[in-house]
Amino acid sequence: MRSPEGFEEFVAVASPRLLRTAFLLTRDPGHAEDLLQTALARAWRAWHRVDGDPEPYVRRIIVTTHATWWRRRWRGEEPTGELPEPPGQSPHDAVGEREWLWQALGRLPRKQRTVLVLRFYEDLTEAQVAALLGCSVGTVKSQASKALAKLRLDDTITTFEGVRR
Repeated sequence: MRSPEGFEEFVAVASPRLLRTAFLLTRDPGHAEDLLQTALARAWRAWHRVDGDPEPYVRRIIVTTHATWWRRRWRGEEPTGELPEPPGQSPHDAVGEREWLWQALGRLPRKQRTVLVLRFYEDLTEAQVAALLGCSVGTVKSQASKALAKLRLDDTITTFEGVRR
C-alpha cells in the first residue's frame, strides 16, 4: 500500500521530537517507540484529513493513546533489574538529580505529568497544551501549579527548571 503524500517526509522530520514526547510520557524507551509507532499508524490512516501542520495532530494522538494505555495498565508491583542508588552518592550529582527528577515525575498523577512534559519539556504555551489536551487554559495552569507544588514538597527544587532552594 502506498503512503499518502508527504507522510514519509513528515515521519522523517518529526519523529525525533515526537519520540522524545512519547519517552517523557512513558519513561521507557521501548514503550515510547511503541507509542510513537501506534500514533503514526493512526495518523497515516487519517492523513487525508489533516490540514496545516500535522505535528500537533500526531502529538495529540500520542497523548490520548498514552492516556488509554495508562488506564489499562496493571498497577501492581513490577520487577526491576536496577538496584537503588548506593548510599553516600551526593544529591547534587547531576546523574542523581536527573534520577530524582524522573522519580518525582513518576510519582505525579498522569494528567499533571502530561501537563509538565508538554509545558516545560516540549516548551508549548499554556494555550497549546490546553488545545492538545482538550481542556481550558485554567485547567492547564492549575494542573501545572499542583504538580510544581508536589515537586517542591520533595524539598529539592523550587521550580521545574531546576532552581535549588
